[in-house]
Order: sequence, then structure tokens, then C-alpha cells
Amino acid sequence: MDRRVATTDMGKEILSRIDQLAALTETPGSLTRTYLTPCHREAANLVLGWMSAAGMDASVDPVGNVVGRYEGNRPGLPALILGSHLDTVRDAGKFDGMLGVIGAIACVDALNRAGERFDFAIEVVGFGDEEGVRFQSTLFGSRALAGTLEAAVLESRDADGVRLADALRAFGLDPARIDAAARRPEQVLAYVELHIEQGPVLEAEGLPVGVVTSIAGATRLDVRLKGEPGHAGTVPMAMRRDALAAAADAILAVERHCTATAGLVGTVGRIEALPGTVNVIPGDVRFSIDIRAEQDPLRHRAVEAVTNAIAAIGERRGVCPTVRKTHDAPSRVCAPWLMEQLAEAVRGEGLAVRRLPSGAGHDAMAMADLTDVGMLFVRCERGISHAPAESITAEDAGTAARVLLRFIRSFTPTQERS
Repeated sequence: MDRRVATTDMGKEILSRIDQLAALTETPGSLTRTYLTPCHREAANLVLGWMSAAGMDASVDPVGNVVGRYEGNRPGLPALILGSHLDTVRDAGKFDGMLGVIGAIACVDALNRAGERFDFAIEVVGFGDEEGVRFQSTLFGSRALAGTLEAAVLESRDADGVRLADALRAFGLDPARIDAAARRPEQVLAYVELHIEQGPVLEAEGLPVGVVTSIAGATRLDVRLKGEPGHAGTVPMAMRRDALAAAADAILAVERHCTATAGLVGTVGRIEALPGTVNVIPGDVRFSIDIRAEQDPLRHRAVEAVTNAIAAIGERRGVCPTVRKTHDAPSRVCAPWLMEQLAEAVRGEGLAVRRLPSGAGHDAMAMADLTDVGMLFVRCERGISHAPAESITAEDAGTAARVLLRFIRSFTPTQERS
């Protein structure tokens, strides 16, 4: 069979499974699948079946991650971990996260069919909660595996007031056992994640895949501005304590600061104004801020500058600001030895090697506390992600899987962590 045809066929099977996962949604007509929901359970069951069919021992771990293990030449060997996440943002695209899980399963299936075993085990993980949409618990699944999860996050509540701990119980899990999800460093050789680029670089350069060099650090803030509600027709403009006008001022301050600083990005992606009535001056506003940079000192300075700006705006406009940090992840550098082995696999498929950083966060950020990490990016149409228009081709999906499979077959663990 022609190599290109075989690659496309592999990609078509991957895309078919991704379509099946995308059909499991909380919102008919669009894709939303959040942590510890019935849709999460359905997705976990589907992936468990695919893992088992690929020759893996598959189960759901104490925090709801789906884990499949393909033993090496003998049981109990340290593992090369592959994977990504199964949860989504709201009104999501269907490839973010899911491609990394399904692509890894396809590789193990190919190895199993060929009867290939190595001097290491392979584990595929579908993390249950990377996006943190429901409980603002970003990277929960991978932090649990890395052993860095803090028990305080179990007190987080969703929009309906449900505690994360109670949601775990309803899912059939025991919050007291979350520590059992953690791995010891000697159990793991490396973590490698296949993921769509979520940016336009590879498409612009006509390349199907790229080797990731680093992952930008990210800080998320929850901002609340308390003003004073009042009648829209009777309170003079100069006497208002309008929380929404103050929020608009603060949002523009975020934009101004991040636009003026190279290597920095800032986003306000969520805002809520109360009481939310057309003829009432808003007295209570909450909004989010997401600040990212490859250089952590730059990000830390930006967070301080934005926080100070919000305080000054509050004083000037007579509103009371509260700024709470909900997420803080340092930038991560991918291990050079993994980057080189991924690059060799790219070359082995007859492709040019492109190294590039990631501005988006990934489970690899949390896994870096446990082991060395590497990532392989896949071209996506127009760089669109976190939106329904997110798209890749079957040929690119197949090419990425072949590169990952070649990497696995040639994988040589290092003796020292980077």
C-alpha cells in the first residue's frame, strides 16, 4: 500500500474516533464536556474500550483520569507516558486534547498488532480535567498524576454550588484517595504529548508537525468590583459608582499593558455584571484575566502592574476591587533529549524539523514536576482553537501518529532528568 494512503487511512480512523467523542456533549449543537459530568463518564467508558481493544489494561484512576497500560518485555517496568485531556472548554473544537489521547491509542494498537514490546512500558492517559472549566481547577488530572495536587482544591465549587469533593463521590470516586493517583519519579521515564498547535505557524510554513521547545507560563485572576447600584435615569453621571464602567477601564488597562510589552499576552474572557438589568447601574461586576508569557519574570511584573492599575481605578471611581489568583503555572522548557528524539522521528518520516514554542497551556506543564516532558504539535487550519472551527486533516493526523509511533519504537530513556 502507498505510504501516503496508509497514513491517511490511519488518520481517518483517528478522526472517526474523535468524532465519536465529540458527540458526547452537555450542550446539543455544540461541544462542551466538563469534569465529572455524565458526559465525562460516557467519554471515559468509550476510551476504556478503545484502550482495551489496543491491548492495554485500562481503568479509571482515583481522580477520573482514564489510564491504559501496555506492558513491556516484563511486567512492572517504568513507563513512557503519552496522552492529553478529554475535557473541553465551552463551545469547543473537537481536536484539542482528544487528538493526543486517540493518536497515542492508535500507536499502541499498531504495536500490539505487530507483537512489539520494549524494555519499558507505555501508558496512555486521558486526563479528566485540564481546562478547569467547571471548578476552575486547571490541570487537575495531570497535577494529581504528578503528585502536586493540593487538597484545598477539593473545596472548589461549580456554578451550581457543587463541591469538587462531592462531585468526585457522585462519579464513584473517593476524595480521600486522590493521592493514590500520584506516580513516583522512578515509575516514569518521560511524558510526551501530541497536540494541535492552536496557532498558525505550521500552516503558514507548510509543515504538518513541529517539535515544541517550551510552554508559556500563565496566571489567571478573578476580579470583583463592588460599586453601588442605582437608577439609570436618576443618578447623575458624576455621582455614580458604576462597577461595569470601572471594569471596562480595567479591561482596557490589561490590553494597554500587554500590547505595549513584547512577549506578553493578556485576555479577559469572562465578565458578569449584576443585577444585569437594562435600567440599573451595575453595582457588582466579576471578570477574569489570563496573562501569559514565556518568561516568568515578565509575567509576574505584568500581574503586579495590572493589579496596581485595578486598585487605582477602584480608588478613582469609588468602587472596591478584590483580585484573587485562581491559577499560576510557571513556564516549562521541554527536555532537550526528548526534543532531539522527536526531531529524529520527524526526519525519519521525510519531514523538515520545525521547533517552536507553545503559547497555550498543556498537561505537560504539570507533568514536568514529575518527569521530563516533550510535545509534538500538529498543524491546524488557520490556527483556530477553542472554537467549533478547529480543524485538522486526516493526512496530518496520520502523519503525526506515524511520527509518534517512530518515536516510541526508537525511544531511548536518558539516565538523568534534564
